[in-house]
Amino acid sequence: MNVTIYHNPACGTSRNTLALIRHAGIEPTVVEYLKTPPGRDELAAMIRDAGLTVREAIREKGTPYAELGLDDPALTDDALLDAMLAHPILINRPLVVTPLGTRLCRPSEAVLDILPADTFKGAFAKEDGEQVLGSDGKRL
Repeated sequence: MNVTIYHNPACGTSRNTLALIRHAGIEPTVVEYLKTPPGRDELAAMIRDAGLTVREAIREKGTPYAELGLDDPALTDDALLDAMLAHPILINRPLVVTPLGTRLCRPSEAVLDILPADTFKGAFAKEDGEQVLGSDGKRL
């Protein structure tokens, strides 16, 4: 299965999502989006395909969001996309793209919605020790 994760290795949620994908036996294409940001059309498509608005795909914490005045409700989607492309740290993460869909994987378990259910074998715990449950409420 072809899986791409837009990843920030400094982010625990991103690391947990990547580990869940690998736990499913899938070695994804890892794009460190701070080093190699997606193009405008690709970013807009991922946001749309994830069912998000551009505003919902912006990360506020630990970014220049406030300094850039991005909380202004009058800003258009194009203006917000421009800001995200100029400052990739504003792209919320991790975004994961698979043939089954695209998700902003916050929390990391959201990736389970777009991976085949039969790929998980055995228990999985996040970095903090929290056990991950499948959609049936049972441990993976």
